[in-house]
Amino acid sequence: MSRREIEKLAERLHVDVEGLELVEAVRLLQRIEGHFDCFARAESGFCDQTGCCFYTECMENSTNSEENTADA
Repeated sequence: MSRREIEKLAERLHVDVEGLELVEAVRLLQRIEGHFDCFARAESGFCDQTGCCFYTECMENSTNSEENTADA
């Protein structure tokens, strides 16, 4: 999801994300929507928050984070 898409979602939810890093903005929106603020933190590759609008991208980023950590 692009920064602009996140900003549009924030506007619809009446949330100010200006000045926040992208991941911080996503996690704030997750909380507002009633989900855990866990974007890109699924270390085990599992997440039960399938109703979250960031689910797919979150899982991709969690996998990438895990791979990046393994390569270090």
